[in-house]
Amino acid sequence: MNILEAFILGIIQGISEFLPISSSGHLSIFSEFMDLSNVPILFDILLHVATLFSVLIVFRKKISGLIVSLCKFISWHADKKDRKTAGTEGDAGTQEIPDENVVNDVRTILALITATLATGITGFILKDYAETLKPVFISVLFIITGILLVLSERIKHKNPTETVNYRQALVIGLAQGIGVLPGLSRSGVTISAALCSGVKRTSAGEFSFLLSIPAIVAAFIFEVKDADTLMGTVPLSSLAAGMVSAFTAGLLSLKFLLHLIKRGKLSWFACYLIPAGLILTVYFMFQ
Repeated sequence: MNILEAFILGIIQGISEFLPISSSGHLSIFSEFMDLSNVPILFDILLHVATLFSVLIVFRKKISGLIVSLCKFISWHADKKDRKTAGTEGDAGTQEIPDENVVNDVRTILALITATLATGITGFILKDYAETLKPVFISVLFIITGILLVLSERIKHKNPTETVNYRQALVIGLAQGIGVLPGLSRSGVTISAALCSGVKRTSAGEFSFLLSIPAIVAAFIFEVKDADTLMGTVPLSSLAAGMVSAFTAGLLSLKFLLHLIKRGKLSWFACYLIPAGLILTVYFMFQ
């Protein structure tokens, strides 16, 4: 793989990682057309890692806020336990009960853990199948992603929640696990699952991208054993070019998608996914 090919794949990854059009599906299809099917999956994951830094930058305030809230809650809980042990639990003036924002942040962290566990189990079951999925089936999953995006905007809830609860987290986590299949957009299925289960638009997008952090890190750890194979196939200069372009494109596409989520315009991507899926399905059926 030369620098230009890696650079192009990085741009494709950066754009499609956050826009609900399936980064893994597009990388698989373009690799097929560019005759790069022998590139180790670790290369794809390293491009995901590059886009992960985009998430960390855009959501840096939210992430730091969650960490601070968790520390406050742990401190309060430890202080409460000490006072109970000392028999002064009813005494005032030690440490106030955490405010509502702290409690909601802790609930979000627990919801992220719940969703991550659901993702891990589902993704582990589907992993081997996902790696051998043929292009024609990937094309069909493009169509399914488009349909899900349209349906998610048609389903309305009277009182959508701002903080994701455990039931919603389980649904979103399962959706992300199924999203390991190339052609199913991870962001598309998780945001759609969040909206359909009654989460507010802005919270659905935020939770989806926060949930991508442990998923990408876990995938990298799981595949890092193939580093030697990757270095033998992809030169370091090409890898660097791909990661830089993936990060840059990812940062821009993430900000763009967050704007569209607030406006409720996810179904726009169905106008691309469904026709593209149909065309690619016909093309690969007659290959």
